[in-house]
Amino acid sequence: MRKLILLGLLAATVVPSVASAQSYGEARRSERQLREEKRDLRQAQRYGDRRDVREQRRDVREARREVREDWRDYRRSHRNVYRGGNWRAPFRYTAWNTGARLRPAYYSSRYYIADPYRYRLPRPGANLRWVRHYNDVLLVNVRTGRVMQVHRGFFW
Repeated sequence: MRKLILLGLLAATVVPSVASAQSYGEARRSERQLREEKRDLRQAQRYGDRRDVREQRRDVREARREVREDWRDYRRSHRNVYRGGNWRAPFRYTAWNTGARLRPAYYSSRYYIADPYRYRLPRPGANLRWVRHYNDVLLVNVRTGRVMQVHRGFFW
């Protein structure tokens, strides 16, 4: 009886990790496919005719759609990672747009996302940081305070 209980517990812990690994692998494959489609588009723009370019653009659009769908599925299956939690700021919420300039209080090191890879955010470049603003995520140039990219409703 004890062996059956242990096997049941083992199966209950292994099955979800296999499912999430499959979802993450699927998302990675679709991102790789998108890079390949973009490369093919560049080749068509250099050496192909208009019809080739049009077909490759369609393929890139489909690959982007696939990446978005896989990203949504990944977020849906890993809700605990993207949970909003108890997050408070000493300022009011503002819906920032790309190109806006923030005061340093909005993007101080206190609001940096320390591990962007955990949330599958792209690696920020030089002088760029991912900053949390309530449930939104902003990519901010820390030298100028300019918002480079916005993900609204990133956290649940």
